[in-house]
Amino acid sequence: MPFISTRDNAEIFYKDWGDGRPVVFCHGWPLNADIWDNQLQLVASHGYRGIAHDRRGHGRSSQTWQGNTMDTYADDLADLIDTLDLSDVVLVGHSTGGGEVTHYLGRYGTGRVAKVVLRGAVVPHLLGTADDPGGAPIEVFDQLRAGLADRSQFYRQLAEPFYGNNRPGADVSQGVRDAFWLISMTVGLKAAYDCIAAFSETNMTADLRSIDVPVLLSHGDDDQIVPIQASSERSIKLLPNATLNVHPGAPHGLVGRFEQDFNAELLDFIKS
Repeated sequence: MPFISTRDNAEIFYKDWGDGRPVVFCHGWPLNADIWDNQLQLVASHGYRGIAHDRRGHGRSSQTWQGNTMDTYADDLADLIDTLDLSDVVLVGHSTGGGEVTHYLGRYGTGRVAKVVLRGAVVPHLLGTADDPGGAPIEVFDQLRAGLADRSQFYRQLAEPFYGNNRPGADVSQGVRDAFWLISMTVGLKAAYDCIAAFSETNMTADLRSIDVPVLLSHGDDDQIVPIQASSERSIKLLPNATLNVHPGAPHGLVGRFEQDFNAELLDFIKS
């Protein structure tokens, strides 16, 4: 299996499918690169090079005790891009992966990047504070941390709002929900716990303002995990060159027709 070594000697697993312009995918919490398999196959089948890595502490990457922060996630992404010597990259980040992409661009600039897609991203700042009251109270994220005491059951329950299966008329397959649980269980407990602070407490307002390449914000208006009002509707006001596509009724996770809609807009954006 392919790995790269980071500057602090962590081993980061990645998938590398196809040839052509690189499209690099960053996954959400508490998942790994497998969640992007459909999109990797999609872009590779259309003449692009699809790449997705397991964030440190997740999946097949090193379960480091230290470094489960947005700064280090961004540094790991930089090490991946530099080691593979990628250029003219399309960066795609979902949820926490959207924060990882955004923070990478804030720290390293857009020299290797041509375009950015942020789907249901945790930007600009999910935690509501006195200085930035647009996010959720700390108690919301404390409940996530408390849920990890029985993480297996917690992940089974989380799959329901993640894919909107708790909405009237929803019919998300048991297989999709089981896959969410299975992938989530590959994440180390320390990484899962620390990542909650990373994705909720990191303020990426300045990072968004610094992005000088085209950005596609894609968000479901029924996202129960990262509400659009706290994220993309704020982010669009900070980005110099961005478009916001709102998907009516879409949940946080990519599933069914909502995944098909995202796949179509992703290919259109890459080609544009």
